[in-house]
Amino acid sequence: MALEDKIATAKEINELLNNIVRLGGFRVKYRIAVDPPANEGPEWDHPAILVDFSGPDAAQLVARGGELLHALELVTIEAVGDMLEEDERISFDALGFRQARTDELVMAARVAAEKVVKTGAPYAFAPMNSRERRVVHLTLKEEPELRTESEGEGPARHLVIYPKDYRGKAPEAPAGARPAARGPARRRR
Repeated sequence: MALEDKIATAKEINELLNNIVRLGGFRVKYRIAVDPPANEGPEWDHPAILVDFSGPDAAQLVARGGELLHALELVTIEAVGDMLEEDERISFDALGFRQARTDELVMAARVAAEKVVKTGAPYAFAPMNSRERRVVHLTLKEEPELRTESEGEGPARHLVIYPKDYRGKAPEAPAGARPAARGPARRRR
C-alpha cells in the first residue's frame, strides 16, 4: 500500500478514535504512527499502522489481558480494514502491553517446544486470540522437529505444538483456562 493510502487510513482511525475517546470519557491520548520504525523483535511483528495510548486511563485499556485494547482495535479494524492490503496490520498498544505479551508468548512457545521435544507428547496452550496464536506459530516455524496447529472453534480456539511426525489425538486446551481477549490481527476478507 502506498504511503498516501496509509496516511489516509491513519486519518480515518484518528477520527474514529477521537469520537470514541471523547464520548467514552477516557482520559487517554494516542499517537498514530504510519510505518513505525522497527524496534527489536522479529520482522513479522511490525504493523503498517501503530496506535499507542498513554494517559491516566491507559491502564484500563490493558486490564484483564488487554480486553478493552483488543476491543478498540477490533472496532477500528472493522471500520477501516478494507483500506489496508491483505498482509498489512493495524496494532494498538498501551503501556508497552503488546511487547510484553509478545515476549511472554515467545518465551512460553520456546519452553513448550523444549517440553514437546523432550517428551514426544503434544502441548496445548490455553485459548488465545488469532494474533497471539500467530506469534507462537511464527516463533516455532523454523523448528524442524515440530509443527504447530490451531485447534477448536470460537473462544475455545487454541494452539497445539506437536512432534513433527505425531499422529495421535489432539490434546484439549487446559481445563478452566480463560480465553484471551478475542480479535483478529487484521480484517479477513
